[in-house]
Order: sequence, then C-alpha cells, then structure tokens
Amino acid sequence: MSLPFSQSCENNKDPILTCLRQAFIDASRVLEIGSGTGQHAVYFAEHLPHLHWQPSDQGEYLAGLALRLATSSLPNLAAEIELDVGGRWPSQGFDAVFTANTCHIMAWSLVEKLFAGVARSLESGGTFCVYGPFNEGGCFTSDSNARFDQWLKQRDPDSGIRDLEAVVALAARHGLQLSVNYAMPANNRLLQFTKAEA
Repeated sequence: MSLPFSQSCENNKDPILTCLRQAFIDASRVLEIGSGTGQHAVYFAEHLPHLHWQPSDQGEYLAGLALRLATSSLPNLAAEIELDVGGRWPSQGFDAVFTANTCHIMAWSLVEKLFAGVARSLESGGTFCVYGPFNEGGCFTSDSNARFDQWLKQRDPDSGIRDLEAVVALAARHGLQLSVNYAMPANNRLLQFTKAEA
C-alpha cells in the first residue's frame, strides 16, 4: 500500500498552523476528526509540541492513516483510532477538537451529529476549529467554490458546501459559540468555536 497523499493538505497546512498556534495556545489534548492521509496530524503535532494530538477517521481510511503516522516518531502523536461521527465517540474528554474539509463531504444529518459529538467530547471552555469552504448569506463566495459544490453534488447529492450561518446556528444549539472567523487562502475559512463554561 502506497503512502496516502493530499496536495490540498500540503497547500493549506501552514495557513492552518498559523491559526492553530493562537486557537490552541492553552490546549493540551486535541482530537482530530477525519484525519485522512495523516499529513495534518504529523505536521501539527511536530510544530505544536505542547499538544497531544489524537488522529481519527472512519475504519476504511485507518490503514492509510496508520502508514503515514508510522513515518513519525513524535512522542505527542497518538496512534489512530476509529471514529464515525454517527457512531461511537471516544470516552475520554478533550480540550480541543480540529477537523478540516469534512462538513462539505458528509450529509447535513451527519454534520449535525458531528457538532453534537464534539459538544459531548469537548471540555468546558474548550476550542473547536473547523476548516473548509463555506457559503455566506446563502451565496457562494467564489466561482471556484460554486464549481466545487457542483462536483460534490454530482458525487453525492447529500454533500455540498454549507452555509456559514447554518453552521454557526447549529453550533450554538450545542453550546458552541463562534469566537473567531479566520479568512484563509483559496476561498476557505477557519471557524473557531468555544464551548460555554459549565
């Protein structure tokens, strides 16, 4: 099996890292949802050594993820775990959660389960960062995002770029308040949510 690789991960890892340095400055245990190729997990664990980074993904992607993680011997990078947002979540708590390019590739019903699961897993005052493309005011923010959305829907009619306002409202229903909205390259955003103190 060849080492999995994503060019988009290579392109966006540095801009995302810049945001995470601030967002996760006081965090210690991070759950990454949808780790995919593992490129983000290895890179962020290397450059954010104060964090214990827990990669996860659906079962079908774990073999490739494990291959990538095996290329690193970082003491703060945990072995991959299986996590399907519609199924069982880790029993331990985290003070930070990160996910990149997941909300637009899953059905809205699973996005709802994602936020519900994050709210349960995240400790009071914890931080949830979501990276990806979002519509604003019900409109695409670029022609490239409109084309991407069309491609997504041809692949899976239940997928598609989500409306920022709908995501923020969903988060609020689970006690997650938008604290920072970072503009990112290539018409993406990084949304930073904070879980309300108990």
